[in-house]
Amino acid sequence: MLAGCTVSKEKDAVSNGEGEKVVLNEVAHSIFYAPMYAAIENGYFKDSGIDLELVTGFGADKTMTAVISGEADIGFMGPETTVYAYNEGSADVVKNFAQLTQRAGNFLIAREQVENFSWSDLKGKTVLGGRAGGMPEMVFEFVLKKNNINPAADLTINQNIDFGSTAAAFSGGQGDYTVEFEPSATALESEGAGFVVASLGVDSGYVPYTAFSAKESYINENSDLICAFTSALQKGMEYVNSHDSTEIAKVIAPQFPDTDESVIAAIVERYHAQDTWKTDLIFTEDAYTLLLDILEEAGQLSDRPAYEDLITTEFANKAAKK
Repeated sequence: MLAGCTVSKEKDAVSNGEGEKVVLNEVAHSIFYAPMYAAIENGYFKDSGIDLELVTGFGADKTMTAVISGEADIGFMGPETTVYAYNEGSADVVKNFAQLTQRAGNFLIAREQVENFSWSDLKGKTVLGGRAGGMPEMVFEFVLKKNNINPAADLTINQNIDFGSTAAAFSGGQGDYTVEFEPSATALESEGAGFVVASLGVDSGYVPYTAFSAKESYINENSDLICAFTSALQKGMEYVNSHDSTEIAKVIAPQFPDTDESVIAAIVERYHAQDTWKTDLIFTEDAYTLLLDILEEAGQLSDRPAYEDLITTEFANKAAKK
């Protein structure tokens, strides 16, 4: 048990005597989230009295639905989804309590290697993009606008392909470019079907890309559990920030049984190089303001909820001080 957090093992949710059962629904399963997987594989959640069940939602909208319905206790997704739910009048606010990534984790893939890529190269082209209103698509459009490109007029963005299927569609001949997470980006390169020409994480700058959230009622009723959960995550964050890519790859390899360990290491190194992961889990007010600005610029914001309504830093602050 981590100091300062106590998790009851007498509740109905206890599973197999190993700790309190927590269902975590992740938006996608990607090496981009290495600190979380390091926390799982190094046993930090188990040591905290948590029996974690990890489920992949395959899209922030699906992850949010799982949290609101009670199918999942905690959601891991783009925090923009909590803004949407709040503005739609959710009776039980879904609140962010820990931010994991501080840059976009996807890459622009071209069909051929390009030595001197410019974002203007996308003019007149077709790009396989993401769901309207989702962070991947909004950050992509944010980058385009930063480079004086009109997403609606200067290129065609195909948003009709399901999340997780764009790499296969691109490999099958659709689009001139595609926007992909890892390991899909590296897989396309390995197949010779595509080549990374730009990092959205580098070109967009720091953005609050993914965060952990739960219904306010769940947080209030399980504050010790949320404290323990966040402390375990913090240890995972500290692990990836203090070990090299080869060591990290070895630890998280069981999460990616179909990916060679050397490929995992190369992807981890790519994310490390662009300063993807925070050193703590604190979701700052400046980051939240930037999130709202991106939503507003994308035409996806009906109102600007107060920082305190959707963010709590209580648990991340405690974890950072341990």
